[in-house]
Amino acid sequence: MKVEYRLFFKKAYFCIFYRLGQFTMIDKLNIVKQRFDEVSDLIIQPDIIADQKRYIKLNKEYKDLKALMDERDRYIELTNNLKEAEEIISDGSDAEMVEMAKMQLEEAKEELPSLEEKIRFMLVPKDPEDAKNCVVEIRAGTGGDEASIFAGDLFRMYTKYCEGKGWSTSVVDLNEGTSGGYKEIIFEVNGEDAYGTMKFEAGVHRVQRVPQTETQGRVHTSAATVMVLPEAEEFDVELDMTEVRIERTTSTGPGGQSVNTTYSAIKLHHEPTGMIVSCQDQKSSHKNLEKALKVLRSRLYELELAKKQAADSEKRKSMVSSGDRSAKIRTYNYPQGRVTDHRIGLTLYDLGNIIDGDIQKIIDELQLVENTEKLKESNEVF
Repeated sequence: MKVEYRLFFKKAYFCIFYRLGQFTMIDKLNIVKQRFDEVSDLIIQPDIIADQKRYIKLNKEYKDLKALMDERDRYIELTNNLKEAEEIISDGSDAEMVEMAKMQLEEAKEELPSLEEKIRFMLVPKDPEDAKNCVVEIRAGTGGDEASIFAGDLFRMYTKYCEGKGWSTSVVDLNEGTSGGYKEIIFEVNGEDAYGTMKFEAGVHRVQRVPQTETQGRVHTSAATVMVLPEAEEFDVELDMTEVRIERTTSTGPGGQSVNTTYSAIKLHHEPTGMIVSCQDQKSSHKNLEKALKVLRSRLYELELAKKQAADSEKRKSMVSSGDRSAKIRTYNYPQGRVTDHRIGLTLYDLGNIIDGDIQKIIDELQLVENTEKLKESNEVF
């Protein structure tokens, strides 16, 4: 695998931004503007437009930088207003102008601190992985049939959330529970910053409620584990196919008569790691193989990322991105209508809407905490 090279370049990407620490705020913004001007020129070049993958990537960077440039323009305007007002007040020859300058000075002084704080967060270097699509795996944990039902609830929550953001989802493989829901379900998410958003959902989710099968009204606790993997491109992971055993079987479950009689389902065995990946979602064995290989690459890539994430987390004692798949991250308490995210101590009494896909408010808080941690990690940046 050539995963280590990708991680090296990711580290180099962060170092470029950290060197900005020696500059003033406007210096940093002017350096970013140089890149904005460069990208603005690139996205109108015919050869870039012809290369859709590169064009989409650069267009995303353009939109991110454009938002920062808008704040730069406002920052320059306020600092100029501040300087101009101070000069007028210092001159003092025109009393009416001095009064107007004092008002201008106060307005600038009031707005600048919050604008500077906003720009600081916007200058925090984004993880290059965040822009990727992702693979989400949900597995029922403790709790028997109720855990499978809860895994199904989580799948529905995520698909509704993705639908609301205009993202597409596609099931790769599933194993249905005996009383509904899923013992395991794996699906792809395609959309802008899909991994950078969904990564906060990785970990153990716990539910406290009266199960459908409970006859005495007792509250039970069940759990499901969520894994979120950045979708790995072929150049991210060099997969040696001599180390992969491909098994073709008939599909199980619904899908039409031919699905259950043809050998369209694929099971991959990765010999070095013991990983097994199955896919039977498509009627074509070729398409199932393509999907299964994508999941296998993503799992192998995530293995390396998890090691780095754990090291980074230990370094800054991160509450949000620990890299620990077994960490209990959230509890859904139905009797109280409560959802608690244990990583940041956030409690919301809005379970109905949250389980119906309204999880953006939780993700926003987690992103804020993570960005704050990144700012603290390197004091020389700002």
